[in-house]
Amino acid sequence: MTTTRTARSGIRGRIAALRDRRYVTGNGDGTGNGNGAGDGNGNGAGTGHRTRRRDWDRGQTAIEFLGMTPFIILIMLVLWECALIGYTFSLAGNAADVGARKGSGAEYGARAACREGAMKDLPDAWADEASVRCGGGSGLYEATVKLKVPVLVPGLFDLDTEITGKAGSPREDQR
Repeated sequence: MTTTRTARSGIRGRIAALRDRRYVTGNGDGTGNGNGAGDGNGNGAGTGHRTRRRDWDRGQTAIEFLGMTPFIILIMLVLWECALIGYTFSLAGNAADVGARKGSGAEYGARAACREGAMKDLPDAWADEASVRCGGGSGLYEATVKLKVPVLVPGLFDLDTEITGKAGSPREDQR
């Protein structure tokens, strides 16, 4: 569809023309009486000059950014804490799995082997308050690992959340 309208015809052209007229404070001749002695852009000698809306909004983006910065930082902290919770789930499950496998294969000192296996790969932030319970029935050796979720900013808020990982491994024959 081809149109042959000029720039000032049609609805967009009319809106642009009205906007241009609205933002002109003088007519370009410096007197504001409409004689038009300017350069065609609304810039004339004297006080009559064209003032656009974008000149009125200088610095607005910077102010909005500064106002939103605390919220952006807070959202990043919450997302990071969610990532720590997810990572704690992964660590608890893996530690319980390794502990159960080590305990089921140990000939002597199954509980010590289970605990050592569970604690082996835990980072310091999780290992400090980790709780490992090992034991099992006749055919299955089980390990349960409880980890406390570390807090990114300890003074800001404190999550008293413990994540539990459980795993079992069949006992190996020691013949």
